[in-house]
Amino acid sequence: MVRPLRYIFSLGFVPPRWRLACFAALGLLGGVGLAVARISRAGSYLSDKPETCINCHVMNVQYATWQRSSHAGVATCNDCHVPHDNVLHHYAFKAKDGMRHATIFTLRGEPQVIRMSKAAVPVVEANCRRCHGNVVDEVHLKEYQSGDLRCWDCHRDVPHGRGRSLSSVHSPLNPQLPDSVLGDDSPRIGGRPPRPR
Repeated sequence: MVRPLRYIFSLGFVPPRWRLACFAALGLLGGVGLAVARISRAGSYLSDKPETCINCHVMNVQYATWQRSSHAGVATCNDCHVPHDNVLHHYAFKAKDGMRHATIFTLRGEPQVIRMSKAAVPVVEANCRRCHGNVVDEVHLKEYQSGDLRCWDCHRDVPHGRGRSLSSVHSPLNPQLPDSVLGDDSPRIGGRPPRPR
């Protein structure tokens, strides 16, 4: 078993005159990959910190409005926008939805008004019902049925308020990321730290 691995890692299948070029290309590719991971703050996506959601500048409105909402003290972005039925589904959905967001942002295709994807709608609905089960039980709407109103049909301002477009929050209220999302630095809003929870 050791010999085939040594053969692969030594690029034994590449003609000798091309090995140096292959090692250089692999090193360059690895370096670019590490740089992209560092610039995109890739490690932060494994956390549940809300600041991760403003790695893309287009989510500043959602972050700023959430931070001033009643949900800020009790729920993070992932509490509402990622499934919680099992760990595998949680991270698979987070990866798929995150890649969708990253692709749209990288290609500069973000809409003026941010909306949930079709895949995110049932996830957010289930999370509303999971956290507010005692209220939902009182009105006998235990599970969503096709044709029923969604929670946000009545509670449309929770937790992001009325601001929906990228320009709806004035620039002094737009949060800036600290140098390291993984560090202890907190984001600054208009030059000051956000209000304590």
